[in-house]
Amino acid sequence: MNRSTVVSRANRRVVAALAAVALLASACRSTPSAPPARAVPADTWATVDGRDITREQVEKEFRRLRPGSETLSEAETLVAKLGVLEDLIVEQIILARAPALNVALPDTELDAAYAAAKKEVSDEAFQKELTSRNLTAADMRDGLRRELLGRKVMEKEIASKITVTDQEIADYFNANRAQFNLPEDAYHLAQIIVTPVREPQPANRTGDDATTPQAAAAKVRMLMERLKGGAPFADLARDYSEDPASAQRGGDLGLVPLSQIKKAPPLLRQAAMTTSTGAARVVNEGGVLTIVFIVAREAAGQRDLSTPGVRDRIGAGLRAEREQVLRAAYLAASRADADVTNYLARRLVDSAGKRSTP
Repeated sequence: MNRSTVVSRANRRVVAALAAVALLASACRSTPSAPPARAVPADTWATVDGRDITREQVEKEFRRLRPGSETLSEAETLVAKLGVLEDLIVEQIILARAPALNVALPDTELDAAYAAAKKEVSDEAFQKELTSRNLTAADMRDGLRRELLGRKVMEKEIASKITVTDQEIADYFNANRAQFNLPEDAYHLAQIIVTPVREPQPANRTGDDATTPQAAAAKVRMLMERLKGGAPFADLARDYSEDPASAQRGGDLGLVPLSQIKKAPPLLRQAAMTTSTGAARVVNEGGVLTIVFIVAREAAGQRDLSTPGVRDRIGAGLRAEREQVLRAAYLAASRADADVTNYLARRLVDSAGKRSTP
């Protein structure tokens, strides 16, 4: 779960926490008869609707999401943990809705997903990775369980409510007819980009950002394993791609004319032209890792709504746009409606950021 400016995102959260402290102080002054607030243990880093998120939970999630070989400064580590804490806050809000929605994750489904995620990794290599992160197999299973259950909740709350009518598809086609007249053969491509350096702005919806060549390589291995396990490419791109231009579109690059592909760098050109439809390949160009996914190959000519794939592609695009807007609004509203206190952010504000570790 997590690209940057992580610093600017953390600053916004810290400012929000400071505002909350001011409001709390004002409220206390205006209601002197109110009972004193409970003493909050130092290891409680946040509360969500009365449920604690502890330092141990954040530390464990931080280790689960980042390679054990990655080295960060103390300040970078703390900023990253602030981001992990915020993700856990949102995750807890979402998962708390599961019982009311009758959403559950059967053990058989979790077992299958867990086996698929590690099937390309030997038991020895898997155990070595767990040891480097100071985690257990149970920790990894729990992280996958929360991820899958959260996805089910979001599917029921968002994706299942989005509809695109035949009329809307026809209207889009008529307004963009020229897009469906291909003067030459084209490739429908998608991509996930992972760089070995910190990005200046968060590019994906988790904020995940590799900052070293080792971290980038580990991240790409994880993504390829997830793809082999059946994870949707678009979901992985939205969650992990470090390209701000395509991540929010699920990595979709649309139809790329053959003439443009022939002008691409050799490795990218070879991947696009030789990879099978529905498959992905990793390309390393100057340390930047690109997972190239071949959605389809299209012959030159005019398409209409009866052409195989056109109607589906338009519908998918319209649904993706609406899902992006609804997801952002849903998460913002859910976060605003919850009773949340971020004690870690508050303590850092109170200490003027002097402590590098809380």
